Parts: sequence; structure tokens; C-alpha cells
Amino acid sequence: MFGFAVPYTDIDIAKEVLKETDIMIGAQNMHFATCGAYTGEISAEMLKELDVKFVIVGHSERREHFNETDEDVNKKTKQALENGIIPVVCVGETLNERETNVHLDKIKSQVKRAIADVDIRSIENVIIAYEPIWAIGTGKTATKEEAEEICGYIRYVIAETYGITISQNVRVLYGGSVNTENAYGLLNMPNIDGALVGGASLKPTFYEIIEKIGR
Repeated sequence: MFGFAVPYTDIDIAKEVLKETDIMIGAQNMHFATCGAYTGEISAEMLKELDVKFVIVGHSERREHFNETDEDVNKKTKQALENGIIPVVCVGETLNERETNVHLDKIKSQVKRAIADVDIRSIENVIIAYEPIWAIGTGKTATKEEAEEICGYIRYVIAETYGITISQNVRVLYGGSVNTENAYGLLNMPNIDGALVGGASLKPTFYEIIEKIGR
């Protein structure tokens, strides 16, 4: 799976430009309601009409700047699944939470609440993206061992509800200042299935990351 999550206003043009490729187009966010008085919001049904394949939910910036809660993320996750859209659920801890050794509790709480009441037949369509907040856009990044530890822990949390077999089939990504220097090492860890690339995707060297991932 390879795709670009673009702003809503760019979805149509991105689809047109990439129509001869296998690259999927996703959205950066969506609202959790099917309908209602939510002026300016984008629903899952709107994204479905545009044939959007995946949507990012729970990004740390949405949580911080728009006060999105774990409950909001859960609603979005289920709404996306109901409309045949893959939810990419972001979870991650702050630097303070890591330094005070409560980061695992934070990750567990976010994962559990995000996938609460998701049907066992749908859970394998959920993607979890670990994005340590302290590594987003800062130039810092978790070491491949730190990222592997958390991604493995995410599988453990999923297994508590859905079993080991299903937890191994859920895709877990790493996102947090992924670059040309660290991409290959990160994506060769056993519990990291891919990368959620942010700022680096806007740079000319992005193709180098793609090449390293594809090796």
C-alpha cells in the first residue's frame, strides 16, 4: 500500500494526476457524523463519493489544536470503516510523558479507546500509526529500537482484545521525522509495517525514502 493524504480541495486533481498508477489517495481528516449541522466539515460519505481509500484520524496536531479526544477518534474510525475507508489512527506520546515513564500507559489508552467496539471482522482494516509527538517536525526521531518497542507494544494491546493472530495482521506504521537516513532501518524492524511521512514528503529527496522503503 502506497498513498498520498492530500487536502480535501486537492483530492480530485491528485486522482487525475495519479490515475495511471497504483498510488492511493487519502484524506487528512474527516468528521465523525453521517450528517447534521456541521458547516465546513467533510463527512465520510463525501470522501466515499470521491473514492478516497484511506483517511488519517487522530493526528497529534488535530488533538492539540482542535481538541479532538480519543472518543472523537473512535467515532471517526468506526465511521470510516462503515463507509469502506481505511482509517489510519495516529497515537503517540509527548516528551514529558516519555521522560516520566508514562508513555506506555498513554499509548495503551489511545489504542484501546480508538478501536473500542470495532467489530472483529473490521479490525484488520484499521492501520495504527505511532507518531511520537516529540519527534514530529523537530528533526528528532525515535531510534529504530524505540520505535520497534512501541509498535510491538501496540500489537500486544490489540492482541488483548482481538487475539495474537489478528494483531499480527493489523498494519502498524511509524511516523516522526522519517527521513532518508533512518527510513531503511526503521522499516526493517519486524513490527513496523510502513511509514507515515510528513514534512519529508514535501522535499525533493522524498523519492529517496521511497527507494529505500522499496528495497
